[in-house]
Amino acid sequence: MPQPRKHASAAQRQAAYLQRQRSAVVEQLTQKSLAPLPALSTIPGQTRWRQALSQAQWLIETVSGEMQDYHDDRSESWQESEKAESFLERLDQVQSISEQLSELL
Repeated sequence: MPQPRKHASAAQRQAAYLQRQRSAVVEQLTQKSLAPLPALSTIPGQTRWRQALSQAQWLIETVSGEMQDYHDDRSESWQESEKAESFLERLDQVQSISEQLSELL
């Protein structure tokens, strides 16, 4: 038995689909605490981009702090090993990224 039609025409079905897609995008942005995109695609979303970059910087600073704590909690013999040296190189890269992001903001 076929299902009853929800929409009278293909145009109405397509319009409903597009509305669901737009609603999904708006919901994702609000879940991520980002401002909505501007209505016109030619207007830059400066506020939204600045917000996203500040969130990225906060995450990178959090990672950097956790990595530093991890390094400090290891034994002295580990801190002098090759693993620690490669770990510190990655930590330096993360801190460099954080500095570059702060320059953007």
